Amino acid sequence: MATYKLPLKYLSFGLTSILVCTLITATILEKVYGSTFVTQQIYGSPLFIFLWGIAAIASLIYLLIRKIQKQFITFCLHLSFILILAGALTTHLFGIQGAIHLRQDMAPSTTFTLLDGKTANFPFQISLKEFRLEYYPGTFAPMDFVSTILIKDENMESHEGEVSMNHIYSYHNYRFYQSKYDEDGNGTTLSVSHDPYGIAITYIGYALLLCCMITFFFKKNSNFRKLLHHPLLYKTAAISILFLYGSINTLQAADCPETLPKQIARQFGDLYIYYNDRICPLQTLAKDFTIKLYGKSSYKGLSPEQVLTGWFFYYDDWKREPMIRIKSKEVQALLEINQEYACLTDFVDINGYKLEVAMQGNSKIKDRAGIESANEKFNLISMISTGSLLKIYPYRKVENQQTTWYSLADKLPQDMPDGQWAFIRNSMSYVAEKVAGKNNAETATLLEKIKKYQQKEAGTELPTDTRFITEKIYNNMSYNRPLAMFCITIGLLAFIFYCQQMITQQNKRSHWHLLLNIILVVIFIYLSAIIAFRGYISNHLPLSNGFETMQFMAWCSVLLTFLLQRKFSMALPFGFLLCGLTLLVSMLSEANPQITQLMPVLASPLLSIHVVVIMIAYSLLAFIMLNGVTAVILHYSNKECIPQIERLQIISRIILYPAIFLLTIGIFVGAIWANVSWGRYWGWDPKEVWALITMLVYALALHPSSLPPFRKPMFFHIFSIVAFLTVLVTYFGVNYILGGIHSYANS
Repeated sequence: MATYKLPLKYLSFGLTSILVCTLITATILEKVYGSTFVTQQIYGSPLFIFLWGIAAIASLIYLLIRKIQKQFITFCLHLSFILILAGALTTHLFGIQGAIHLRQDMAPSTTFTLLDGKTANFPFQISLKEFRLEYYPGTFAPMDFVSTILIKDENMESHEGEVSMNHIYSYHNYRFYQSKYDEDGNGTTLSVSHDPYGIAITYIGYALLLCCMITFFFKKNSNFRKLLHHPLLYKTAAISILFLYGSINTLQAADCPETLPKQIARQFGDLYIYYNDRICPLQTLAKDFTIKLYGKSSYKGLSPEQVLTGWFFYYDDWKREPMIRIKSKEVQALLEINQEYACLTDFVDINGYKLEVAMQGNSKIKDRAGIESANEKFNLISMISTGSLLKIYPYRKVENQQTTWYSLADKLPQDMPDGQWAFIRNSMSYVAEKVAGKNNAETATLLEKIKKYQQKEAGTELPTDTRFITEKIYNNMSYNRPLAMFCITIGLLAFIFYCQQMITQQNKRSHWHLLLNIILVVIFIYLSAIIAFRGYISNHLPLSNGFETMQFMAWCSVLLTFLLQRKFSMALPFGFLLCGLTLLVSMLSEANPQITQLMPVLASPLLSIHVVVIMIAYSLLAFIMLNGVTAVILHYSNKECIPQIERLQIISRIILYPAIFLLTIGIFVGAIWANVSWGRYWGWDPKEVWALITMLVYALALHPSSLPPFRKPMFFHIFSIVAFLTVLVTYFGVNYILGGIHSYANS
């Protein structure tokens, strides 16, 4: 059997490489030709399935020839992947997936529609007893979709079950998932899955994988334990960091457009408003409005509330203010401006709205996204100036106790009491009169009356005082941009200084090390606070969009810095760099970072675990990449730095184990969540595919005994730099280019 060891090794790793290349190609083709094409031609093709099967069999035989079974944990770890593939194959061959549409007024059904359009029979009858939408309190944001179904078996005995988002109803190995519902609320569509064997085998593989990964870290004589006790780790590394003191000066223009005094504007922002399907401080809308228009949360030293009320009460003054950010050069040309900021008056001329032709798609303009963004800002100002976005007046109907929030421009119900109708229609007009007369005291009194009306009418549906105050505090914590630049500057200077110390082989520890740690503690507390505040305000873990996940990754980077720097001195500058870069990336989504109610399908603890684990894995892989960059700099700067380069490789290999294990666990926790929510644990979405590619690519580095090049420090470091491209594509490439159901591009 030993004769076949080498060919089997080449076959196993060669097929894995071919599969990775195939997966990369498939995601590119999906962008061009669509999901149906790649599903039929690649993911569902017999050749693709055959490649996975041969790779699994070759790998198993190769493990047996190398007698890996003597290393029980390592063998079971590899066996778990084969079980997962076996489960996937069983599902593909014998599993049945489809959908059924039910209505409350429809007779019981005994058939359902398969994915290929054919029909299949149930061994029972099924009907819909009731469908209901459950909303977040005081809003019209769906919290859950619930279908109560009745099943009659062959003996005509009835069984009642409930299907909702993230809650499956199972009967005789038929699993029902909530998919969608009819607009009239009397019907529902349920996904149907019949896969008694495939899911069981796959879940056994998941369980075995998790147990082996946990046990691996406690196994004696494992590569991980040997690396932890490597003698090079006990050599003292050079630790001396420069500290940069930077001050950020806020430039405030002398000429500001007219607006309310800060105190009155603050009181205006203290009103409740129905915004983004939730009730929150009007200050939240003011901040989002200012960021959306200007790109920052303040303008010429004015608070967001002053900006919003300026547009509302002093429209004629503000429409000539160049504060509408237009990044597109083509849109700037259409508006006939030669700068990045436009006035509202730049959008119109004697011929009308300048963007009208471009919006109709009749022009040769290429930057459609720029056109849509500019048009959105124009419409947003219109909605603020007319008051149509200011839904600040709650009205509770007596007959059903349902509360609806109205704006100044909304048509009010005819059955509304006259006094209440007059208050909603006229109260803001009275406020405008007092504002025009500079009567701040009476303006404050009228705003207080509006808030008392809100509290009386909406009652318990309003957020608690603690949550309301917390959101106002959160809205004032707008320091991501300066913090990002500060961290990047500190990280770069520290990184350069560390490299210089290692090149000259100096061994010094200075008081700057302690000072930098203190600064990092302050940053950690700040990030912890804003993440906790956002989670408390939204009432769910803040991991639902790109802005939130990047903030969480920044937090992970700082936490990992504290854990790693004891044996890994470069962790300190790396921590600052990663924190700054991830915060900088989060600012890409900062124009739309609104806190919203969580979609029903996302309201699962499995999703939270999935995102947290994946983000920690990405952070660890980023540390390994920066470690590789350091090694490359040392290699080309001083040929006598070989011990330092070897030490960096050992550190990277140590970090690589938890990084890949966490990434793998994150992928399969996500698969379980998808199975619970949608009835399938793998859908070949580009995000799923690239996460799998990342795992397979990095897993190669865990096999230095089979792949000797990974024993060479410089090969390993260069690999770690190149491999990180898969992480970048997984997160940014998919989110902003390839798309898919996991994309945050529209978050």
